Amino acid sequence: MIVKTLPPSSRPIQEDSRNGTDSRGELDVIDIVPEENGTPSLVVRSPRLLAAQKIRTTAQPEILYDPVVIAAHYQNRPIQVVRRIFAVLGPALSFAFGLWSDSKRGIVVKNDRRRAIQLRVLLTKLGPAYIKIGQALSTRPDLVPTVFLEELTKLQDQLPPFPNELAYQFIKEELGAPPEEVYAELSAQPIAAASLGQVYKGKLKTGEEVAVKVQRPDLRERITIDLYILRNIAAWVQKTFKRVRSDLVGILDELGDRIFEEMDYIHEGENAERFFELYGHIKDIYVPKIYWEYTNRRVLTMEWINGIKLTQTEEISAQGIDARYLIEVGVQCSLRQLLEHGFFHADPHPGNLLATPDGKLAYLDFGMMSEIKPPQRYGLIEAIVHVVNRDFEGLAKDYVKLDFLSPETDLTPIIPAFARVFADAQGASVADLNIKSITDELSALMYEYPFRVPPYYALIIRSLVTLEGIAIFIDPTFKVLSEAYPYVSKRLLTDQAPQLRASLQDLLFKDGRFRWNRLENLLKNARNSQDYDFNLVLNQGIEFLSSERGAFILDKLVDESVNGLDALSKNVLHNFTSLLRERVGLTAVNETPAATVEQQQTLEHIKHILGILRETQGFDPLQLANQIAQLLVNSDVQRLGQQIANRFTQKAVARLIRQLLAS
Repeated sequence: MIVKTLPPSSRPIQEDSRNGTDSRGELDVIDIVPEENGTPSLVVRSPRLLAAQKIRTTAQPEILYDPVVIAAHYQNRPIQVVRRIFAVLGPALSFAFGLWSDSKRGIVVKNDRRRAIQLRVLLTKLGPAYIKIGQALSTRPDLVPTVFLEELTKLQDQLPPFPNELAYQFIKEELGAPPEEVYAELSAQPIAAASLGQVYKGKLKTGEEVAVKVQRPDLRERITIDLYILRNIAAWVQKTFKRVRSDLVGILDELGDRIFEEMDYIHEGENAERFFELYGHIKDIYVPKIYWEYTNRRVLTMEWINGIKLTQTEEISAQGIDARYLIEVGVQCSLRQLLEHGFFHADPHPGNLLATPDGKLAYLDFGMMSEIKPPQRYGLIEAIVHVVNRDFEGLAKDYVKLDFLSPETDLTPIIPAFARVFADAQGASVADLNIKSITDELSALMYEYPFRVPPYYALIIRSLVTLEGIAIFIDPTFKVLSEAYPYVSKRLLTDQAPQLRASLQDLLFKDGRFRWNRLENLLKNARNSQDYDFNLVLNQGIEFLSSERGAFILDKLVDESVNGLDALSKNVLHNFTSLLRERVGLTAVNETPAATVEQQQTLEHIKHILGILRETQGFDPLQLANQIAQLLVNSDVQRLGQQIANRFTQKAVARLIRQLLAS
């Protein structure tokens, strides 16, 4: 019997705001959930996601990664473990000896395709865990020679397939019927084979083209023994070498959790649905739909995507598509994954990112996903702000909050060490650096000081470094951080979370003085963010300034506004008195002094900011006039205006008294 759930959706779902249904009349489920800042928010649950949850209740129980159970299993099988160790160690040492021998004979190993092929074959034979390592290396053109890169890239989807008979047997066991009864068509051979499964191209009885992924046989057994061995090695290294302070065992366990989830195709389908709900609305991002009627633990049926790998730049260009633009789209999507919702794709290698014929970036393979908790997300944004701001004391505190340093760590020697790490960035934008260079510098620092790498961080870096590797392959001058800063700027200006409001205050003020150039840079960068909304920033800014939390910034802004108005009035009066003396000849009139240099600088900054706002997308003078008219009746805005007027009046009266006393 085929597993039946709700029918698959036809995307994109067109929601009818009048009755809360999608285009097929299926009722959406609307939940009210609290946001991180405590504000209630409506979340619409797709019927397709409910279909996935329905499968969960009918399928066999989910098998989770449990290192204790795995250890108990293999502790009673020492011969099996020793046999596996020698199976890995023998070929690995043989390959290493071959490289050493070549170097002694003067052979340039990095250009030797024979050795590159040997490495690819070796990793393939060692099994899925080592194939994953090869896949990660295949995205690093800055680490791996070109010849080796070309061979390792084949590990993404060109591995040896397993027999069709086994695949057909799994389809029958998982879906309750043989392939010919489930699908109208199925390719005679798999069109791709990866570390955990292989993919067939098929067609449903209803006519839709689909990709059918079938899991490799004996996968769980092959993965668990390697994880068990690597975990024991990690524990030994951690115990023996005191300089290694990172939680290597925790990192291995995090990886084990993700791999076990990746071996559960129902879980992968749920991940795809969640990814679509969170990021499917982003411009030029495409997420294939899951056909839940034809999906179970070891078989996944999803929408077929016609596309080209991002690294096949010539083929993409021939289609008239800009590969660099798609990388920019991928970076923007990754930023939202890591810093906004926290649910991110931990394996974005080229086999999982396709350029579609209509110029969209399609994500595939949602098996390896991970999450970052809100404190960690805000901590990462704060760290970026402190790096840009050259506030290395704040950066050191960020590392404590992010769990890289224990709370009792003495930060005194670490603060100047951070300054040395980022010394190359002095006088230049930090955005000009790349993630790899910063990671390498920080890695060296972590050996010298009591840093530890928390488990969640490993997958974040893997995701970012992999994406940056693809970007560098397409355009060697591509800077991920340069693309990221507009989004971070937008978040600082629009996110009302207390942590980010505090970061904004730290960024804009130093020793009690307002730094106009920082605000200018924020506004310039934020306007380049795709979803930056000028009107939203204006409304939220006034709301924040009117609140108790914004009192400090408001007080300083009032002072700066008064200085600007004072400078403007001084310049007007100076010009007027000069005109009377020079043109009219009224020499009895004393010439009023112009604004001071500091006041003139404030006035220039205000002019620059007004110019930036005029050039910002969404700026409409007519709409702004209507907004100002509405804001004028707002009690908070009236209070703000009164404060500025009172301060300006006080300064004007004080200046008049000084002039009278002086005369």
